[in-house]
Amino acid sequence: MKGILGRKAGMTTIFANDGRAIPVTIIEVKPNSVLQVKTIETDGYESIKLGVEDKKDQKATRAALGEAKKANTVAKYFIKEIKNMKNYKLGETLLVDIFESGEIVDVIGTSKSKGFQGSIKRHNQARGPMGHGSKSHRVTGSIGDIRGHVIKGKNMPGHMGHDQVTIQNLEVVSINLENNVILIKGSIPGPNKSFVVIKTAVKKSKVGTAIELVNVKIEHIKNELLEEAKKVGADINSTMTIEEMRENIDEASIQHKKDLKEHKELLVKAKEIKISKADKMKFSDLKIAVQKAEEVMESRQETSVSTEKETSIEIKEKKEEKHNG
Repeated sequence: MKGILGRKAGMTTIFANDGRAIPVTIIEVKPNSVLQVKTIETDGYESIKLGVEDKKDQKATRAALGEAKKANTVAKYFIKEIKNMKNYKLGETLLVDIFESGEIVDVIGTSKSKGFQGSIKRHNQARGPMGHGSKSHRVTGSIGDIRGHVIKGKNMPGHMGHDQVTIQNLEVVSINLENNVILIKGSIPGPNKSFVVIKTAVKKSKVGTAIELVNVKIEHIKNELLEEAKKVGADINSTMTIEEMRENIDEASIQHKKDLKEHKELLVKAKEIKISKADKMKFSDLKIAVQKAEEVMESRQETSVSTEKETSIEIKEKKEEKHNG
């Protein structure tokens, strides 16, 4: 059996590598101090008493101060005894790493208080007739024969909530040692900032496969690189590593600069050749248009040169004929 004390911080949603959205409860687990160790020889059973979050000496009782002094620590705000925990020493500090991802736990907390409530909300009873003649719309119905006393356990109005509630078989999704945080799948009882007890599950104690979570920092960097790749026309995708993405972007940026330089040169040629709407053309389309225009001009020059040669030959032949004649 393992257990630790923490404080509920709230709920959020995290994402697994397979695309699943997982609702989790964030529990802040500050270092727990072992205030007392009970053994079979001294107390008849095995357990340890844990305390979390320091309390000022002025606010603590003498008994709490004496107990903390034996453990070489200060008085604690939240103290709980967890049975069947072994192999821990007095004054030892427990951290959140006693649990691991994929482990199944039970979480004990105090439910939210609802104040004084009627029997409909408190016990899910049905309302009475809503017609004008009825005088029992939401009041409690008959409670039976009350001669002597009311039957024990009768469902009646009263204080609702603020009860100890245990949620069983919850999965530990992730553990963050840097921030002393444990993420547990699903919801747990109690309002935010309330104390909870996390223990090894009674029914399911096997450790399952840990859920592989998306690294938000890495994904954020990849998203920025994808946006940068669009500007330079790099061919990358999110399955690549950050190093591979950066290498492809560097190569594409070099090529992009060359293309920009060539694009400016093509625009100058297009003006000389008098290609219409050259400024609005894409780089690839402009390149093709300039190439076609140059080919047409070259073919025209060749035809003009050939015609000039033919005419010169004809003139020479005519001159020779006149001279001979």
